[in-house]
Amino acid sequence: MRPQRFDIPMGCPAGWFLALVACLFMLQTESGWAHRSSAGTDTSGISIPSLSHGEMALIADYRKPILDLAARMTRTDEKFRRLLNYTNIQYSYCLWGMVPGSVTDEQSPFNACSHAYLAATKAVLVYMRDMPEHRDAVSALVSDLDATLVRNGGSFVMCQYSGDPYNTADIIRPRWSDVPGHLTSLFSFLGFAMLLDSALFAVIHLTRPPRQPVNA
Repeated sequence: MRPQRFDIPMGCPAGWFLALVACLFMLQTESGWAHRSSAGTDTSGISIPSLSHGEMALIADYRKPILDLAARMTRTDEKFRRLLNYTNIQYSYCLWGMVPGSVTDEQSPFNACSHAYLAATKAVLVYMRDMPEHRDAVSALVSDLDATLVRNGGSFVMCQYSGDPYNTADIIRPRWSDVPGHLTSLFSFLGFAMLLDSALFAVIHLTRPPRQPVNA
């Protein structure tokens, strides 16, 4: 008896969504993704201190100024470059912070990896305090961030990942297997699938050659 074949209808939003969910479940086979703790096991790189949940939103707001300032540094060393590289890699693994709730929602499958790239961003800022260039700009940014953090009481807001240290040798990935059970993330991917499906339909419609008139 031949096994039954199930074809996913790719010409509709539901088809794209089902394909996406199937991919998510295939990706969960990597055992490390199911861990609830965001702390990794490889400590051979540069250690990065943990970040409180309350600090996350603030560092996320300051991420661009911090990285813009880091890009102005010309006299860098290996440690600085590795921290900066880790920040960018983690950011891409976390889908560039585009999934709603990645930073603010502790239950988000993307919250752990958000902790990692934002902790690394803070580590970049802290490291720049001891670098010889742009000291005044770095000090002003640190002072502004500290004042905002104290004013908002962000350092006292903790979550399940707040005590986890990070390391440049260990990439923290999203918990893809949790996406179907997290409505905000689920609807975000469903919306993306529908948008992609609509865009493909529009492209096909616009590029289709016009029908030739039928001669009587």
